[in-house]
Amino acid sequence: MQIAQLADIRTHYADEGPNDAPTVLFANSLGTDFRLWDGVVDRLPDTLRIIRYDKRGHGLTTAPDGPYFMGDLVKDAGRLLDHLAAKDVVVVGLSIGGFIAQGLAAERLDIVRAMVLSNTAAKIGTHQMWDERVAQVRAKGVEALADATMERWFSKAFRAENPDTVGAFRNMMTRQPLEGYAGCAAAIGESDLYESTARLKLPTLGIAGSEDGSTPPDMVRETTDLVAGSKFHLIRGSGHLPCVDNPDTYADVLVGFLKDIGHL
Repeated sequence: MQIAQLADIRTHYADEGPNDAPTVLFANSLGTDFRLWDGVVDRLPDTLRIIRYDKRGHGLTTAPDGPYFMGDLVKDAGRLLDHLAAKDVVVVGLSIGGFIAQGLAAERLDIVRAMVLSNTAAKIGTHQMWDERVAQVRAKGVEALADATMERWFSKAFRAENPDTVGAFRNMMTRQPLEGYAGCAAAIGESDLYESTARLKLPTLGIAGSEDGSTPPDMVRETTDLVAGSKFHLIRGSGHLPCVDNPDTYADVLVGFLKDIGHL
């Protein structure tokens, strides 16, 4: 277990691979911890340095009282990379992790080389929608959102064929600290990164799942297209977490991108 005291939180992370190897940082979605990436990491070359972490309020990382802001989450990731002396990093972010990737690319080009925007956007939903979700969580707990969330995360076919995996991710979601889930949900509601992302000039790959009920493919493509020269890949049959329901394809697409930019 690796823990770093970074500003006001203790961050739980995993740092695997040679310190001088090409580095990839994975930032996970709302309601998950860094085990989200297990299936993909297992399929990546061992010549990479792979950093994963539990964001503020999730997993084994501290869950301070709110409010949380997207700037806090971006700074947390930057502090971790500084703590680990990581440079020229490719940031792979899924959902809220994609917000973190966009924010890091905008603020820390000294350490970010490229980004992968997976199942995310520059803006997701409305302020009112997220306020209502936070209110529901605070009134009834994360459990109240779990069943509807599984329907957005995984396709109907995947849910029918893989009940154990879906059940495990449902457990992962409901065991996140209430303050952490609510704080990060509120941060999403406050975030609109269109202008800052449109100014970015770095290698960028967008990944979407055709059955994603949270960030549909057109939403992901619209944000990816904000960055000149970006690429986009649709994983058919996948939901909001293609790194879980189709890790082989996800890893292949990611490795292809890393090779294209000379990071492998």
